[in-house]
Amino acid sequence: MKTVLVTGGTGYIGSHTAVELIQRGFRVMIADNLSNSREEVVDAIEKITGKRPAFFPLDLCDREKTNDFVTSHRPDAVIHFAAFKAVGESVEQPLKYYRNNLLSLIHILEAFLGIKGAHFLFSSSCSVYGQCDKLPITEDTPLHKTESPYGNTKQISEEILADTARVNPLLQAIALRYFNPAGAHESGWIGEYPLNPPSNLVPVITQTAAGKRNSLTVYGNNYATSDGTCIRDYIHVVDIAKAHVAALERLLQKKNKKNYEVYNLGTGKGNTVMEAIHAFEKVTGVKVNYEIGNRREGDVEKVWADTTLANKELGWKSELSLEDIMQSAWNWEMTLKAMEKSN
Repeated sequence: MKTVLVTGGTGYIGSHTAVELIQRGFRVMIADNLSNSREEVVDAIEKITGKRPAFFPLDLCDREKTNDFVTSHRPDAVIHFAAFKAVGESVEQPLKYYRNNLLSLIHILEAFLGIKGAHFLFSSSCSVYGQCDKLPITEDTPLHKTESPYGNTKQISEEILADTARVNPLLQAIALRYFNPAGAHESGWIGEYPLNPPSNLVPVITQTAAGKRNSLTVYGNNYATSDGTCIRDYIHVVDIAKAHVAALERLLQKKNKKNYEVYNLGTGKGNTVMEAIHAFEKVTGVKVNYEIGNRREGDVEKVWADTTLANKELGWKSELSLEDIMQSAWNWEMTLKAMEKSN
């Protein structure tokens, strides 16, 4: 049984990936500093899978503690999710993002390469592409200047991985560029559950519908799209989690063609913000109170993926729809509401 270290494993995508790994037969260790997540997520993972991942409170920005941890536990693979991810906050606090997102990657890479040949998955983002002239976006699409410091940390992180892989054949790495993760586990026991107010569209929709927010702000309705609102490729978080398992198995089975590969994870279809809101209203029967605001700095107008490469090489394809995303997200919001009542 292979042991996988999931950094940021109590976070949104990390927790869903931990579930899929356990169900696939991997032993999972979670390292997280809980800066924007909760330790009780470990309980929920155990509830879903029947197995409890080992949890370790660890800040990867502490180089010495990171090295000591990896040296003593010696995982077979690392999936690195630990990073700050709010686009708007990164525009306002760029140094916070550069310090955390880059140092954490460097420290875990240094520690892991020090013990064995490294099977390493990196949580990247479509934000590395910036504002593209041609859609859909393939892995060969040129990277433009990113629209936010958050996106730039992902772009720089990929450069760190590529440069390291070029001179160190021990590193066997894959970067997965997510488009817009959304939704929650079908059990309703895990979902997007940050400590800080979420800025992603879907949890803002569900919070507004649940009465936690007075209204939702649609940032701009004068873009060159069908209804004037931004277009995104919304992909179910469970589909993303399954892609991580497929990518990890590719590395462990030595099926990778290069020691550093990159794949897009999306549905291959774009939806506007208004289409997402209407999809939620359709599946739940709940109206969303929204207002039109100004464009938000750091936002790209439209983006969606070409997933041909991931479909072919990873043997993976997204299976869940925008409606599935909205229904599962609403189920999760109802779980949170019940938890808050019981507390």
